This record gives sequence, C-alpha cells and structure tokens, in this order.
Amino acid sequence: MHVTGTHFTDRTDAGRRLAALLGHLRGPGTVVVALPRGGVPVAAEVAAALGAPLDICVIRKLGVPYQPELGMGAIGEDGVRVLNDQVLRPAGVTARQLADVESRERVELERRARRYRGDRPPADLRGRTVVVVDDGIATGSTARAACLIVRARGAARVVLAVPVAPDDWTDRLDDVADELVCVGTPSPFFAIGEFYADFRQTEDTEVLRRLAEAGAREEARAEAGAGTPVGAGPDRGVEPDSTDLTDPTDRELTVAAGGVRLTGRLTVPAGARGIVVFAHGSGSSRRSPRNRYVADYLNRSGLATYLFDLLTEDEEPDRRNVFDVDLLGARLTDVAGHLPAVLPARLSAAPSAGPPGRDGPADGIPLGLFGASTGAAAALWTAARLGDGVRAVVSRGGRPDLAGAGNLGRVTAPTLLIVGSRDGPVIDLNRRARELLRCESELAVVPNAGHLFEEPGTLDRVAELARVWFVDHFAPA
Repeated sequence: MHVTGTHFTDRTDAGRRLAALLGHLRGPGTVVVALPRGGVPVAAEVAAALGAPLDICVIRKLGVPYQPELGMGAIGEDGVRVLNDQVLRPAGVTARQLADVESRERVELERRARRYRGDRPPADLRGRTVVVVDDGIATGSTARAACLIVRARGAARVVLAVPVAPDDWTDRLDDVADELVCVGTPSPFFAIGEFYADFRQTEDTEVLRRLAEAGAREEARAEAGAGTPVGAGPDRGVEPDSTDLTDPTDRELTVAAGGVRLTGRLTVPAGARGIVVFAHGSGSSRRSPRNRYVADYLNRSGLATYLFDLLTEDEEPDRRNVFDVDLLGARLTDVAGHLPAVLPARLSAAPSAGPPGRDGPADGIPLGLFGASTGAAAALWTAARLGDGVRAVVSRGGRPDLAGAGNLGRVTAPTLLIVGSRDGPVIDLNRRARELLRCESELAVVPNAGHLFEEPGTLDRVAELARVWFVDHFAPA
C-alpha cells in the first residue's frame, strides 16, 4: 500500500487506526506482543480491539565487539537467540566473543523484563497467532528480530503490524512474517517520528500502566467466560432473548452471486441484533482501511458486519466495472439474499425484532447497507429493489447520484449521507441526490474532513454517525 500524507495524532491514535485493519485476527488464539517502549501504547489499542492478551517482546541487540552498532544477532526471553550469519562470518567473531556479548546483554534484558513484567511469566505463544506491534519501522532490524524470536517461542502464525513504514518494507520483512499489515507507507520516508504530531518518548510509567490495564481486562474476560469479549453480549445473569447470538463469529466467507464467487469477512459479535453489509468504492476492496475501521467500530457496538469484494480479481483491472452500478448493485442484492444460508444458525433463524413487513433477506435480522464512493450507489440500487428488507443505508463520501433518479425515488430505507466539509463537489452531488429520495434522509457534513476522511478524528465521527443511524433504525418501532 502506497500512501502519502499519513499522519497520526499520537501512538494511541495510531493504535486505533492499526486495530481497524486487524479485525480478522480477533479470536481466542491470538496474542498481541509489543516492542517496548514505543510499541506498547500502539499494541495496547490493538489488544483491546481484538480482545486479546497483551505481552511484550524484550529484545537486546548483540553488537559486533569492535563495532557495537552493527548487529550480529539478537536475544530474547526464554533463552532465545537469533544470529545473523551474514554479519558474523565476515566480522570474524569467535565463539568466546559472542558468548561474552550475549552474557552482558542478557543481564540487561532480564533487568528490563523484570521491570516491565514483574512476576508474571511471558505469555505462552505455542500454537497461537502472534501479532508483533511497534510504533513504526525504519530499518526493520528490530522487527525482524522480534518476529524470529516469537517464532522460536512457538508461534504458529506471525503477523507484523505497524502504523507506518517505508514503501519497501514488505520486501525487507516478508521472509519472517506470515502477514504484514501497515496503515500507511508514505514516500518519501525519513523517520518514524515525522508522521506523528506527538512522538514524545514513551516512559516506563506508561508502559507499566498499559500492561496493567491489559492484564485487568484479561482477568475480567476470564471471569466473564473464555472467548467472550468484555462488554459484549447480554449482561451476566440475564437470559438472552431469541435474537441474541452467544457465540461470536469472525471468519472468511465466500458467497455465490451473479455467477461468480465473492470473498469477504463476516464478523458477528456476541448478542448481535443486526448486520451491516459493506459495499466498497472504486479502486478499493474489502481490505479498505477506512471501511474496516468503521466495521470494527460497529462490531464493538454489537452489530455484525460483512465486508466483501464486489468484483473478482480478474474484473478489477477493468475500470468500467467499478463504475457499473447495475453490476455492483445486482451482486450486492444477491449477497444480501444469500445471507440466511451463511449466517450462524441462531442468528439467521431469529424472529424479527421489527414491525410486520420489515423482515429482510436475513430472515428477520435487521439488514443495513454501508456504501463508500460508487459502493454507495450500489447500496441504494439494492435498497430500491429490496424495499422494506433494508432497514437503513449509510453513505460515506459516496456517489449516490450514480444510482439514478429512478432508483433513488424507490428507496424506502432511511438513508444517511455523510460527506466531508472540504469535499465541495461531492457535497453538491449528495444534496442533489437527496432531493430525489422519498424516504427519511439526512445529510451530515463532517467539519474539516476531506473526501477520504484522513484528518485526525474525522473517521471516528463517521463511525459514530453510522453507529447511531443503524442502531436507531434497527430497533423495534
């Protein structure tokens, strides 16, 4: 991913934006591991979003004796040692010299580990998915060592996740991680700190506070019941009604639509009372960081989501397809119609929570559509055909006008159009499209936001507007 102008308010903001890209890793088999100290605030947000334990990976570089800044390897806890033969051999380092350096660095490593972890043992990584998180990547040497170390400690799958990195970072590190995730890869790239408004050094006190908070969440999860995120699902001691789903779901899902097979990500939190299907815009995909950010926000609010690709890999290069609203709308309609067959049994079989005549393709579970760019037109195209089967529609920076006057006039689902205040031409297009709607509708203009809502805090505003709109219109009349 090549992005210019990627900036974060601070490490907390970076962690939240990174977490939006990692929702597919939510599950009991995931552990988040931070690189102290700057990586801890970022990883803490990721761990909270994924409902995963948070641990640290304390690393000490093994420097060549006569050139300490040149790393010949690294050590981690549990006696793990990773050596770089490409440095060791040319440097002529003897076994005794290596042992002396390692002995000295291990004393410091153990001191730091005790400082951060206290009496708690390192997390058991054997057979688990481990998400290695730092606040950014410059050369990648520390990240490489961390990935090798968690692998040596038994991780079954290693995911390296950072907010910002150079655009060639995947070439440097794809041999040590199974998956590489980054919010932005700006160019030119000189230093990690240039992409943060606040990049002050992370103090030990903050590291300890973040780890303690994560530990308290993990204890609360254990008390509430393994695998159920704190704050999700019905209150303890209260019998859930028939629309609750007690077992969360988060998995890849392929659905047949329009003669092709379309892949997406289905996420159903505990107690979900509605599902929102996302239709991405032109030049985007189900991995769109902005749509995933909003979806994760909705998941934490108790709404299920399905993000899928409207086009196959073979179709995407043809730009005519991404503006073919009839094609995109027909596929979105097919997917909505197939949801009962693929949703978890208790969810799809639940009786409607709404008034008579409002049941949608999901057999009673309220259905909402979220569209961005041309995906907004596809969402309204679908809403026009499904009628009362769609409870609500939200457009983010969309082109609802592309749905056509005839389709807009047939939409009955309450529709929210969200645009940025700096996106003048699109504001006008949304206003004209709204004039053609005959349903309940609102136009929300987010202050200081451009077309992509990259400005600090603006995407949070979009997510909150969408959450309120869906929750209000999913509720029984």
